[in-house]
Amino acid sequence: MKSVLAEKPQEHDVNTGVCDPKAVADGLSDVLADTYRILIKTHIVHWNVEGPMFYAVHNLTETQYEELFAATDVIAERIRALGHLTHMSSAALLSESVIKDVSSPQSAGDMCQNLAEDHNKIAKRLHDLISAAGDAGDPVTEDLATARSAFHEKAAWMLRSISKS
Repeated sequence: MKSVLAEKPQEHDVNTGVCDPKAVADGLSDVLADTYRILIKTHIVHWNVEGPMFYAVHNLTETQYEELFAATDVIAERIRALGHLTHMSSAALLSESVIKDVSSPQSAGDMCQNLAEDHNKIAKRLHDLISAAGDAGDPVTEDLATARSAFHEKAAWMLRSISKS
């Protein structure tokens, strides 16, 4: 008898009517990578913002990173529901992200503008995922990606607006 502890995660054939679950899972994997990368970057802004915009940016980024953290689980669980695994290492996961780190201190306005641009990049990837999910006959992922895109578009707008301060 096999030990339950010896079980390894594996991919499964899942018949939900999605005609190309691998392509959809791959798109979700890209978005998961972006979500983790911007979660970390947003938290770093939250910790390091200074100046007259401190309170507003500190509070806004806290709200955003909390939402981003919750989203990582939703996205990863959708990948699993499609029968696929998420990456098994943080390095592999983050390597798929289009979000880049900032290596030196920036003003509060520049940090907000940089995050806004990142949110726009993720929204674009989500728009591509919405199309791919539609083509694959996957309305669940279309809905998830639409909701996530709405979050990123609103976050970008708020960050752009506050960066004008």
